[in-house]
Amino acid sequence: MTDLNPPRPDLWSLDPGVLHLNHGSYGAVPRRTQELLARLRAETETNPMLWFRSVADRLAASRLELAAYLQTDPAGFALVPNASAGVTAALATIPIRPGSRIVLTNHAYGAVRFAAERFARQNQAEVVVVDVPLESDDDTVVAAIGAALDERTAALIVDHISSATAMVFPIRRLVEACKAYDIPTIVDGAHAPALIDAPAGDGADFWTGNFHKWPAAPRATAGLVVAEKWRSRTLPLIVSWSEYDERLPERFDMQGTYDYAPWIAAPESLRVLAELDWPRRRMQLASMIDEGARVIAKALGSGIPDVSSPAATMRLVELPFKGDRKPADGEAFKVRASRELKAEITLTGFDTRVFIRLSAHAYNSPKDYELLAERLPTLL
Repeated sequence: MTDLNPPRPDLWSLDPGVLHLNHGSYGAVPRRTQELLARLRAETETNPMLWFRSVADRLAASRLELAAYLQTDPAGFALVPNASAGVTAALATIPIRPGSRIVLTNHAYGAVRFAAERFARQNQAEVVVVDVPLESDDDTVVAAIGAALDERTAALIVDHISSATAMVFPIRRLVEACKAYDIPTIVDGAHAPALIDAPAGDGADFWTGNFHKWPAAPRATAGLVVAEKWRSRTLPLIVSWSEYDERLPERFDMQGTYDYAPWIAAPESLRVLAELDWPRRRMQLASMIDEGARVIAKALGSGIPDVSSPAATMRLVELPFKGDRKPADGEAFKVRASRELKAEITLTGFDTRVFIRLSAHAYNSPKDYELLAERLPTLL
């Protein structure tokens, strides 16, 4: 393997003795952003009253920078802790009538499906899960989901990039299909920021994405983008003093004694990405992880699924066993990998297949994948 743009270990505080191959779960925060975050928290404790008096202006400035990064209308961009919170706020906004249906796919994130089921129960509605084969092309995806849409559909919830399968969904075409029935679309874009340019620009009613993944912002930093028709009705999940603010973004800003330091520090990570020439680095990471997946699959004697639209820096490698597995089995495997192989990985399941989901960031190098390929067969 070759590495055209070597990682900058000075930018990160990651343990160099560990293979960090799962940025897509919790990410890693650049050292510089961590230092700013620590200063902000120290400032909070030096004079809490002064901090909370000043926090609204700082949040507004940060929110404008994050909205600009997504290339979206700042008047429709609110800060939320994570994409799951964004999906929940969207479901709380749309009308869900008795007998209606919330449609999602078998690629949906578990917490998102749980949210859909909760709102369906509360409103005497039902959840419809559309089977979309892993190797589907865009036409197949649109046809399968489109067949489940009708005048009974309360909403379509769809991944921008599926957490389980690293598959990119054709959002613009799905939004257009929903408009034929006036169906609200909720896009779970948890993995999309920094992997897809202008990810919230496809016309969805609600789009939500995490900044703590590829933008490398502090955890509990995410955004919710709301179409103009829904802004007056979209409320934060916590009722606080900003509940009756007339404008969407400000209404979400002040949530009582929440720790606002991560939201304020988040733009610093965007500046780090800019200095890394992220668009170029992202292209290099795509090539690197392609080759890394091949090396690992060869070592395992397994395969790489033919995902027609894979995310830029995420790949699946199939593990050579079949059948139903309990979640506890996967957790135990990851713990063993961490303890015995010094490797942080994650497993995902789809139908009866189990995969290692590789996800790379600027601190990864080809050597990481070569070492995992050497070590992993002993664990299996």
